[in-house]
Amino acid sequence: MKKIVILLIIGVIVTIDLNAQCSMCSAVVESGQKSSEDLAEGLNAGILYLMGIPYALLLGMGILLFRKLNQNRAES
Repeated sequence: MKKIVILLIIGVIVTIDLNAQCSMCSAVVESGQKSSEDLAEGLNAGILYLMGIPYALLLGMGILLFRKLNQNRAES
């Protein structure tokens, strides 16, 4: 258990400064606009937001399923 926690912490620290851009988004940013840094930050935030919604839904469904299964075990 201790190894898993350490690996998780290292993984979070390593991935804090990653940027997420698809090839189309990076082509838009590199097209030569003056405020490309602001545009890149906005695109990164949008991509991360859109990526986070499915994970949040899966996490919520997992929690509900876990509670339902534990409730059924407690009743029987």
